[in-house]
Amino acid sequence: MGYPQIEHHGAKDGVTGSCHQLDMNATTSLLVDCGLFQGDDASIPSGEGGSRLLIDFPLDTIKALVVTHVHIDHVGRIPYLLAAGFEGPILCSEASAKLLPIVLEDAFKLSFSRDQQRIERYIDIVESRLVALPYQHWFTLVDTEELNARIRLQRAGHIIGSAYVEIDLNYPQAGESKRIVFSGDLGAPHAPFLMPPQSPERADILVLESTYGDRIHEDRQTRRQRLEALIEQALQDQGTVLIPAFSIGRTQELLYELEEIIHTRSVGASSLTNMLPSETVPASSASVGASLLANSTTDRPPLATEMSATPIPPLSTETRAAPIPPLPAGERAGVRGREAMPENGITSERAGLRSKEASPAISNDAEQPPLPLRERAGERGQKAAANHSPDQTTTNWPELPIILDSPLASRFTAAYRELKPFWSQEARDRVQSGRRPLGFEQLITIDSHSDHQRIVNHLAQTARPAIVIAGGGMCSGGRIVNYLKAMLGDKRHNVLFVGYQAKGTPGYAIQTFGPKGGYVDLDGERFDIRAGINSIGGYSAHADQKGLVEFVTGMQQWPTEIRVVHGEQKAKQALATRFHELYPQHDRPPAAITTGGAGDATEQDVLHA
Repeated sequence: MGYPQIEHHGAKDGVTGSCHQLDMNATTSLLVDCGLFQGDDASIPSGEGGSRLLIDFPLDTIKALVVTHVHIDHVGRIPYLLAAGFEGPILCSEASAKLLPIVLEDAFKLSFSRDQQRIERYIDIVESRLVALPYQHWFTLVDTEELNARIRLQRAGHIIGSAYVEIDLNYPQAGESKRIVFSGDLGAPHAPFLMPPQSPERADILVLESTYGDRIHEDRQTRRQRLEALIEQALQDQGTVLIPAFSIGRTQELLYELEEIIHTRSVGASSLTNMLPSETVPASSASVGASLLANSTTDRPPLATEMSATPIPPLSTETRAAPIPPLPAGERAGVRGREAMPENGITSERAGLRSKEASPAISNDAEQPPLPLRERAGERGQKAAANHSPDQTTTNWPELPIILDSPLASRFTAAYRELKPFWSQEARDRVQSGRRPLGFEQLITIDSHSDHQRIVNHLAQTARPAIVIAGGGMCSGGRIVNYLKAMLGDKRHNVLFVGYQAKGTPGYAIQTFGPKGGYVDLDGERFDIRAGINSIGGYSAHADQKGLVEFVTGMQQWPTEIRVVHGEQKAKQALATRFHELYPQHDRPPAAITTGGAGDATEQDVLHA
């Protein structure tokens, strides 16, 4: 049997768990990603979620692991890979080399041990294995008489540091060569911080993600206006807007655009942190503590006019320390930031690691009749958002608390600030103009678990208008779960989804069945959903079908084989069908397209010009 060959150890039958092995010859292979299974993917095919954490393939030929980016569904099984005996280098982009130890430290704590000495030894091993590659730089993996193999990373535009992988294989004795491209996760245009991906020059074999292979995103260029309108409408319900967000990528994009909204709406209003002693806001940090909210004793949300006319007086250090100790200053990320990790914090998007009984139970309409329309605050917001004018609102944006409640996200945000050379020109220009897109004055970061609990209780009891961005992008774990438990049953609050929700996760249940008056199980307890539920699709960090197609059609030499992975079967099939249409239209040579579905044995579709 000829080489190269590709084996898929994840993301072939679902969206998560990306892990692909490129067999270059009988004795040499490369592993591309080693991610965690999430949601329903965690129980495919055996029905035992834990079994999919195991490394069930031999490691003897694997010479290196290359990481496309640091999201957990691409790197979450690396602790298990190391435990299984993998001793090779870990190749990634320069920015990913900064972020990966933070992700893997958290994954190790959740999967293996919270013992500090074990964590230190583990991170030392990870850091000793890292090989940081500049973009557009060819790196030689193998150079023998039988095989010459080199790889190159190119910007993927998904999150900071993300890359797609080009692999050149030359077989001197056989006089043959192949170029294989692994897309990783490709980004969409108009993303804050990032430049969009550019297509490779060519590919013989392309392994292509298809998360949104069956749809077109909402316009990303106007998403800030939609975000502003939805938040304005939700705040008219006199409650809190909860945004579940992945700790890396989505959180930083949200902060970037919230800062833009506040910047454009700041007309003579005093900022939130002007109410606090100036020394609590370090110039290089956005961490101002939780005291403003936690010290409030009002039993109703203050009106915007009250907030402007009667600002909360500055608190002395002693007064502030009594109810809630001041939080540590924010420049605590670095690469490790071990000293800042809260002992009791829960900070990971860890669907797939949780027990089976934590999976959501979702009602249908027969079991749980929809609430009357007047009870659906979220539906009101959804219908009104399109026509809502921000000028009609009384929301005082410069004094609206923006609460980032995820120690892990805070560490990543600090790391993002240190990675400015990898930002887009627009983002760097903002910094040059004196603005702080990731450290603006209204941003309150919550670190300790006790402060987190107090903020949850305060907002649940008072329904004070605020925006909370909390860790746990699919609501399967992280601090967002406690907010949801406390607020889902209250129609004054709203949940705003800005990211993909995998089937089988609580986020999917809330997003899908919440508007119908459904319920969700969180940690084995059932919660009715009465809060408003909204989604903004334009915030996806993944390319849509148009972007995925353009990645291929932008090549000078189109692939003769496309393996469509990392998507639900419907999305994969829709994308494959689109390629079926395009190849003949553009007079391209035949190509074989597979989707990992049951019909693949007969689906080696040859497209004729």
